[in-house]
Amino acid sequence: MAAGAGSGRSAWHDRLAPSLDELAHLAEEAFADLPERFRSLCAGIVIKVEDFPTDDVLDELGAETPFDLLGLFQGIGRAQQGAVAQTGQMPNMVFLYRRPILDYWAEHEETLGDLVTHVLVHEIGHHFGLSDDDMAEVEDRAN
Repeated sequence: MAAGAGSGRSAWHDRLAPSLDELAHLAEEAFADLPERFRSLCAGIVIKVEDFPTDDVLDELGAETPFDLLGLFQGIGRAQQGAVAQTGQMPNMVFLYRRPILDYWAEHEETLGDLVTHVLVHEIGHHFGLSDDDMAEVEDRAN
């Protein structure tokens, strides 16, 4: 017999996948839970949640499907910034892609909150000038 059978509907019965706004709220919570010193180095970063990356982003990164990319840092990382911001420079942005994140979540043994935090921290790592290989090494050393 399924869990919750005989006692009414399960807690999952009426749940929907998180909306863009709900995932954005989860990302805001994840960011707020990061150490203050880390967050202070991220001043001015804009965090956006979209369903999928744009076709231009997918083409530029050579992604085979829109589900290949969970997040993206777009901007000029701290390591590449000059002493003075250039006129007309767009803010640094971290994009989280809802549908690929939900797809990944459905296929792995990880909570949605932990996954959003991981993707967020990974993309912020690019803000600090770290490559994917650098971050993998940091994560390996942390585990």
